Amino acid sequence: MFSSFIKKTVDDTSGATAIEYGLILALIALAMIGALTSFAGTAVAMWDDVATRVVAATGA
Repeated sequence: MFSSFIKKTVDDTSGATAIEYGLILALIALAMIGALTSFAGTAVAMWDDVATRVVAATGA
């Protein structure tokens, strides 16, 4: 009885699929965070340039 439980537990692969999907989701999230971090730096630099040019154009 106990050995059949162990065999069923070892042969069960339903949790492996959930873990694989979780790992894929984590990798996608890391890629998105990296891309957004890179984009944020570019966007901040762009808006700083716009602010500088507006101040220069208005003479304020």
